[in-house]
Amino acid sequence: MSICTTLLSHRNGSMRVPGNGIIWLDRLSRCFSLHAMYLIGSTVIYHTLFDKNMLRHPRCLPNQIRQEISQALTTMPTMAILTVPFFLAEIRGYSKLYDFSDGAPFPGYQWLQYPLFICFTDCGIYWIHRGEHHPSVYSWLHKPHHKWIMPTPFASYAFHPLDGWGQSLPYHIFPFIFPLQKCAYIGLFVFVTMWTLLIHDAEYLSNSKVVNGAACHTMHHLYFNYNYGQYTTFWDRFTGTYREPKRDGFGETQYCAKNALSKSN
Repeated sequence: MSICTTLLSHRNGSMRVPGNGIIWLDRLSRCFSLHAMYLIGSTVIYHTLFDKNMLRHPRCLPNQIRQEISQALTTMPTMAILTVPFFLAEIRGYSKLYDFSDGAPFPGYQWLQYPLFICFTDCGIYWIHRGEHHPSVYSWLHKPHHKWIMPTPFASYAFHPLDGWGQSLPYHIFPFIFPLQKCAYIGLFVFVTMWTLLIHDAEYLSNSKVVNGAACHTMHHLYFNYNYGQYTTFWDRFTGTYREPKRDGFGETQYCAKNALSKSN
């Protein structure tokens, strides 16, 4: 992945800035990497965690998986192009990315950067996501993703390009505000991608009231105005938009799917 080589070879903001051709090759490389992680990750999660009975839910669309994949694969190249300004700023030394632990602002920061990243991006995504539900933009910006009432892992990146780019802004902005080690930056990129896949697997694996897992996100797809968070339920609880999946809709969703299955047999 050439973007990794570029970032890791950039020391303290001093390196020869690559030409336009190299920059676009890096964008294509990152886009290809996202495609690969999306297709491989979604396929593995679909065949291991996803409850196939959910495909029989009355609100699951015909040929939905094919539609989800098609929308995702056409969205990712545009998202990659829209992130070029951030990448340019990073390689020109405008970010706070650093190489090794001795470049951290103070001892122990190499561990603090991870929860700081989670807290910052969780807050940012909550408010961006909630803003995308405003009537003035919802129909053209965010509604394409809510086409999937009962999402599968393949729906994780099936949205309007500006929707995906908008919700990714906190990730790109973070290293311009806070120091972030470069290997951590790449690792967090992989983590974010996998988390996005996992919250669309519709599998209730956690009874946590803190983690915004697949059950919470399924509630969002079913009822729209709840559970906007990405990693935690903090902002939903703080602002009154949290809906508990254990007591209502998630059990209802499983019931509908199993009921549809029994009727078809």
